[in-house]
Amino acid sequence: MQVTSTGPQTIQKAEGESVSLGCSFTPSPADTGKLDIEWSVVSPDITQKDQMLLSYTSSSTYNHGDPTLMKGLSFAAGDPSMGDASLLMAQLSLAHSATYQCKVKKSPGVDMRKISLVVMVKPSVPKCWVEGGELVGKPLSLHCQSAKGSSPLEYTWRRSSGGSGGPAPGTQNPATGELKISNHSQSFVGVYFCEANNAVGAESCRINLKASKPPNRAAVIVGTVVGSLLFVVILLVFLGILYWKLCSRRQYEKEFSNEIREDVPPPESRPVSRRTSQNSHRHPQVTYSQVGLTELSTLDDGDTKTPSINSHERTPVAHRPVEYDSRYGYAI
Repeated sequence: MQVTSTGPQTIQKAEGESVSLGCSFTPSPADTGKLDIEWSVVSPDITQKDQMLLSYTSSSTYNHGDPTLMKGLSFAAGDPSMGDASLLMAQLSLAHSATYQCKVKKSPGVDMRKISLVVMVKPSVPKCWVEGGELVGKPLSLHCQSAKGSSPLEYTWRRSSGGSGGPAPGTQNPATGELKISNHSQSFVGVYFCEANNAVGAESCRINLKASKPPNRAAVIVGTVVGSLLFVVILLVFLGILYWKLCSRRQYEKEFSNEIREDVPPPESRPVSRRTSQNSHRHPQVTYSQVGLTELSTLDDGDTKTPSINSHERTPVAHRPVEYDSRYGYAI
C-alpha cells in the first residue's frame, strides 16, 4: 500500500473558501485484506488521542467528528475504494485550522499522509490618510491600515501618477503601512496606492497627495492684530450701548415714580376716635358721645337718658345723634 498524493504539506486558505486535501493511494498485489480509510485530526499533544472525523469501510462511510467541524466535510470521490480518498472541505472557518491525517489500510499494507491546513482572514479594504499637512518644505507621512486581516499583514506603497511610476519615494514601513517624506515638494505630488496583503488575499486604497505653499507669517500676524483690535472695538461698542440702556431705564423709572407721588391726594383725617368706632360696633342701636367723663345715651325712640347728678356732679350736655359715614365704615 502506498499513498501517492503529492503537493504542499501546508495549505493556506481564506475563510469561507473550499479546499481538497489529497490522498490518492495504490495498493500492492500482496494487499488482499479489507480496505479501511480514516481521516482524523492530529492532536498537538502527543499524549492525547487523535480525533476521528471520517471513515470508510465495507463500502460504507461513517462520520465521527464534532458536528461543527463535520459540516461541509466529505470524500471528494463518490467511491473512495477506487484509489482516491481525498477529503473535501467546504465553507472553511478558523476552527478548521489543524493538521489532518489520511490513513489507508488494506492488510497487510498500510500507509498515511499528513497535511497542515491554515485558515486565514483576508485583509479588509484599508484606509489611507495624510498626517502632517501638505505644506512645501515640511515633513509628512502617508498612512495605510486595514481593520481586519490575519497576520502577517504587509503594506506596500506605489506611486501611479504625478511623476515616474513605480515604488513611492520616501521611507516605507511594510509592517505599519507608513510612508515618510522628510521634505515635501512639488515633485512628490501625485496619486499614491497602498496595498495590504497576506497569504490569502489583498486589498488597496489610494490617496491624492498635493503640495501647498506655507502661509505668509507677516500676513498672519497682521490679520491676528487687526482681528483682535476689531474684537475690542465691537466689545466696547456693545458695553456702551448696554450702559446707555441701563441709564435710560433708571431715568425713566425715576420720572415715573415722581409722577405717581404728585397725582396721589393726601389722606383725609378721621373725625372720630378709635374708641367711638369700637362702641358703635358693639351696640348699633345706641350712640355714644364723650364730654369729659359724662356719657349721654340716645335710644332709638328719641328719649335721652342722663346719668345721675349725684354720681359725678357734672352738668349733662345734649348732643345730636351720631351719623354713619359709608366712606370710612364707622359712625362719626
